[in-house]
Amino acid sequence: MSKGLIIFARAPVPGKVKTRLARDVGEQVATELYGAMLDDVLEMAALLDDVRLLVFWADGSYLHFPGIPRLEMFEQSGEDLGQRMANAFRTAFEEGIDACCIIGSDLPDLPLEYVRKAFRMLEENRIDAVFGPSSDGGYYLLGMRRLWPELFENVPWSTSLVLETSLKHARASELTVDLLPVWHDIDTIDDLKRLALFPGKSSRTGCLLQQMPAILNFLTSSGATP
Repeated sequence: MSKGLIIFARAPVPGKVKTRLARDVGEQVATELYGAMLDDVLEMAALLDDVRLLVFWADGSYLHFPGIPRLEMFEQSGEDLGQRMANAFRTAFEEGIDACCIIGSDLPDLPLEYVRKAFRMLEENRIDAVFGPSSDGGYYLLGMRRLWPELFENVPWSTSLVLETSLKHARASELTVDLLPVWHDIDTIDDLKRLALFPGKSSRTGCLLQQMPAILNFLTSSGATP
């Protein structure tokens, strides 16, 4: 079975990435942290030596990572997040991939085993879709063996109802679905506080936080949401 991992990414440009986080730590810090997160995600993905790595860039921007030569570059297309994800899956399946998962680039401490488990669910259990629930009500991973467009239609993106709505669509279409363990991406100051408590779980992002004493002191002294 040919496997592929889609990674949605943006170039780390101030004002274009992690805008919610930037309200608390400033645009420059948020941008530097996002760049480190992207590095961590790509380095994690590169450990999947039997999986094609498809990076879909927003805003027509492409970065090159010489240390990770297997990256295949594409441009995101679509009016909203749902259309962009559906189009990315469509491209992956047209490229000959049989089982495909998608993740974002703000998961610096995502366990590699969760991604591997998603592929095992698709391959061994022959389920239609696997979701990785995130702690904010969305999902950090979606895996499928074919494109199910209904999973991307009429979803209130960027709300706490994303996963609930997507699962309703799956049930309405009588799809077989399984779930990964709950995880979290880094969107808000509380997410960053959580990461600051366990900086060793993500190499570049954790190291960067340690090099930002003012930010680290602010995070650890203001309390964290576990």
